[in-house]
Amino acid sequence: MADALTELSNDLSARAAAAQTLVATIQVRDDRHVTGTLWSAEALVASEQSLPKEEEFVLVAPGGASMNANVAGRDPGTNVALLRLTQPLSPPAIFPAIAKAGELALAYGGDGAGGVTARMGTVNLVGPEWLSSAGGRIDKRIILDIRLSTAEEGGPVLDAAGAFLGITTFGPRGQVLVIPTATINRIVPALLKDGRVPRGWLGVTLQAVAVPDALQGQAGQASGLMVMSLADGGPAAKAGVVAGDIVLSINGTPTRRFRNLARQLGAESIGSKADLRLIRSGSILSVEATIEARRTE
Repeated sequence: MADALTELSNDLSARAAAAQTLVATIQVRDDRHVTGTLWSAEALVASEQSLPKEEEFVLVAPGGASMNANVAGRDPGTNVALLRLTQPLSPPAIFPAIAKAGELALAYGGDGAGGVTARMGTVNLVGPEWLSSAGGRIDKRIILDIRLSTAEEGGPVLDAAGAFLGITTFGPRGQVLVIPTATINRIVPALLKDGRVPRGWLGVTLQAVAVPDALQGQAGQASGLMVMSLADGGPAAKAGVVAGDIVLSINGTPTRRFRNLARQLGAESIGSKADLRLIRSGSILSVEATIEARRTE
């Protein structure tokens, strides 16, 4: 038993040493950092939500060398940020893994000085593709049964064979999620090309509300999304939507959940017409808006 445990311990240590070549530290404050994962010789991916809204960062590369990196693009929808390195590195080849519930998961982070931190747990859940509240399509819902510090967010996750599951990010209620390899592969080319991933936009701020009792039968649903504010000159404003309207559906799809609306606003929706069914002043009406590309901040 002792020999088996020693062999396992040595193997895990060797895996961490090998993973170190994938991991870089991104300095975000004088005394704070997050983790990035080397995606290619000249690019680093990170959890977008972990990075301040800055354009340039200092990295500590594997081994401890410092260098600068510029933000090539961000996609809050899938929570992927891409940083372009000012000098190339030599990351190992990435072999994508197929996540399976119950398998071991090895999550790595940067220690701030060119070294690596290591966590071990299991894949708690593998679900189908899902849509984030910001409208990004994530290829698989992968939840880890693992603890993670904020400094380790954005680091690589490997399976027991050393194949790449994706990078870590924090989800609701502190869940540790994985942004899958397939999602990163899909998003990175768009970020390299345009710095962003275009998505449809109506120019409204919405809040979930109950449909008035007297209108629930006619509306065919008990809840909708109230328009709290509109962007000046945005698609909804140009279509005649006003604050206080309750959006019941878009193109026939009920808006009982924000994600139902977001599903209608993918990149392919830009330039298309959106039929909005609304409640206004106790009456139900429809307006037509032309979906535009989401404005950059």
